Amino acid sequence: MDYAEAYRADTSLKGRLRRRLVRYVQRRPLARAPGRPMISFSFDDAPKTAADAGAAALEARGLKGTYYVAAGLSATEGAMGLYADAPDYRRLAEAGHELGCHTFSHLDCGKASGARALADVDRNGAALAALGASAPETFAYPYGDVSLGPKRALAPRFTLLRGVHRGLVEAGSDLNQAPAVGIEGDDGEAVADRWMDLALQRKAWLILFTHDVRADPSPWGCTPDAFARLIDRAIRDGFEIVTVAEGARRLGT
Repeated sequence: MDYAEAYRADTSLKGRLRRRLVRYVQRRPLARAPGRPMISFSFDDAPKTAADAGAAALEARGLKGTYYVAAGLSATEGAMGLYADAPDYRRLAEAGHELGCHTFSHLDCGKASGARALADVDRNGAALAALGASAPETFAYPYGDVSLGPKRALAPRFTLLRGVHRGLVEAGSDLNQAPAVGIEGDDGEAVADRWMDLALQRKAWLILFTHDVRADPSPWGCTPDAFARLIDRAIRDGFEIVTVAEGARRLGT
């Protein structure tokens, strides 16, 4: 799937208003602050480089990440390179990484109905279950977009649903559309560093996400060196490093 060709954000007044207003409805505010800085490393779409280089960097340090899998992308080629396939998903799950849900078809939840989003999520869950993976606990909206119907329909299914708007997870954050920070683009590492500074100051939870992890990353990915530096900084600064599901459980969601 080539993002540049497959996705165009709705830039109409209606689309801009919808994206703004949906942040204020169907909310599930986090009741209590983390109390200490936490960080999660997540990968949207699960490109094969993330399943290989990303997982290797985490596992070398005894850590686990969260992979938001859209099983319909399995073994296909796109702007982020080759996507992981069923053996990769199985290996990640057996190694203790979290397999989260990203719909089956990488569905644009900003344009879909609630019923269609539920059906696509069910199909993805069935595909993961066929590999022996447990039912996904957390979800990431493809493209970071959602309208009211899917937000309302999917909220009861997951302990946390994640967007791509920048922010920290702390008391009052909406668990049905949680913020995250991308490690992507030329300034991705620097942006992540600044948000790590804020998470330390505020004793908050920072969810980082990227896509491919390779020496020549797509505009939505990062290099292995940048990824490793962020992990090492998190360890050095005393962050509690958790999968997204584990972080949600620790906060009693």
